[in-house]
Amino acid sequence: MSLKILVADDEPNIVISLEYLLKREGYTVVIARDGQEALEAIAREAPDLVLLDVMMPRKTGFEVCQAVRASEALQSTRILMLTAKGRDTDVAKGLALGADAYMTKPFSTRELVQKVADMLGSRP
Repeated sequence: MSLKILVADDEPNIVISLEYLLKREGYTVVIARDGQEALEAIAREAPDLVLLDVMMPRKTGFEVCQAVRASEALQSTRILMLTAKGRDTDVAKGLALGADAYMTKPFSTRELVQKVADMLGSRP
């Protein structure tokens, strides 16, 4: 069974490119287009990793991360914040709220694939 990744982002072009890239690497991909949908998908799908945008409708990525870490059932979910919010304070906030890693947009697809593989303990 392949590892499952949830892509939580409200930008259609990012979602399409990430879905294609990750499926090509052999991962199962689930999509959420806002923060509330992301929380529901995390609870329902139990993904191995969440690629989480910060700026989303309904709930921000920061709120989603905080809610996941506060839930005993979900707190072991690995979270990679993937966002255009790259100021030091944003990175610090994401990591303080419990994100396992933080990457800023625009990102190198090769670096992203490597980071995902490292976080999941698999080689693409």
